[in-house]
Formats: sequence, structure tokens, C-alpha cells
Amino acid sequence: MALSLGVAGRSVGFGLPVAVVLAWVLARGRFPGRAALDAFVHLPMVLPPVVVGWLLLLLFGIRGPVGSWLDDWFGIRLVFSTSGAAIACAVMSLPLMVRAIRLSIEAIDPGLEQAARTLGAGRLDRLLTITLPLALPGVLSGAIVGYVASLGEFGAVITFAANIPGETQTLPLAIYSALQTPDGEATAAKLALVSITLAVAGLAAAEWAGRRARAALGHRP
Repeated sequence: MALSLGVAGRSVGFGLPVAVVLAWVLARGRFPGRAALDAFVHLPMVLPPVVVGWLLLLLFGIRGPVGSWLDDWFGIRLVFSTSGAAIACAVMSLPLMVRAIRLSIEAIDPGLEQAARTLGAGRLDRLLTITLPLALPGVLSGAIVGYVASLGEFGAVITFAANIPGETQTLPLAIYSALQTPDGEATAAKLALVSITLAVAGLAAAEWAGRRARAALGHRP
């Protein structure tokens, strides 16, 4: 359980900054290929998680184009590691975070950003001082939902990071291992109860955080 919480936290740390940038680009950008980028970002939602893990293995494996470079130059190996499990979870939860943040950004009145632009605020200034503060409910909700989704990720993690006790065996993988052992149903049931509790608590926390953030911004709950 401690490993799962740590992997989920690192997953959000990896994915949330990327999700914020992608959500902003998709919500405010107008450029050729925007629809293709949107489809690519949401691809993990429709692909089998095992396929996503296999693609990560091809890309970040020791012989992959990125993985071999990281290994040769920095001695970093993501495959079959805790960091690799976090990367797999980040990729799978990215569409959920992007969607929540994008909806929040799209709900912001563009006139506020245009007014700031006329006063000399640059694109980055508008993002940091207007867009992100107003999109805070979506950012918080996206981060919490992404965290909870990472706690339940199975297919991409076991394919890319394997099922190594103490290293990559997160809660779903522990449940799977318990079900593969004789008389392991009781252990699996206990772990499943923990997983359900964490999922419900996470979803409730996302709703609560979103409401509090909207109230702080002066929006009706």
C-alpha cells in the first residue's frame, strides 16, 4: 500500500505539469493538427493498458530510443523500476487530468485574458496570473482523480514495470498475485477492500476540493 501511494504521488508529479500545458494548448490554441494532438492525448483512454505498457517498453526499454539514451548517458533505467511504474501510471491518468483542467479553462471568460493582453501581459503572464488561478478547481480535481486512477492502474504497470515485490508491486498487482496463489482469496479480498476505500475517498476528496476552490473564487457550489 505504501508503495502504491508513493507511485501514485510520483505519477501526479510527473503528469500534472504536462497535463496543465496540454489542457491550456487544447483549450486556447488554434493551430493545424490540434485535433490530432487532442486524439493523441486521449489515446490511453481507448487503448488497452497492456498496449500502452508495451509501447512504453519499446520507447523506454534498455534498447529503446529513449531508454538506451538515458541508460548510456545518465545510468537511468525506467523499465522494471518504481519510476517506471510511476511513468506508466502517469501516461494512463494523463487524459483524465487533461480533461478536467481543460474543461475548467474553457469555462473562464476569454475577455479577462484579452483585457490583460491589452494591458501588456504576455502569454505566460496571462497563464500564471489569470488562467491557472481561475482554473484551480479543475487542476485540483484533475490531480486527485489522476492520483486515484494511478492507485488502480494494472495493465500498463505490469507490462512496463513488471510485478516485483517491494519495487513495482502496487496494490492491483498484489491483488492479482494473491489470486494466483492457493488460498489467497482472503488476502485478495482485504486488498480489494483497501482499494475500494481509497477510490471512494479519492473521488470524495476531488469533489470536496473542487467545491472549496470554486467557493474561494466566488462561484456558487
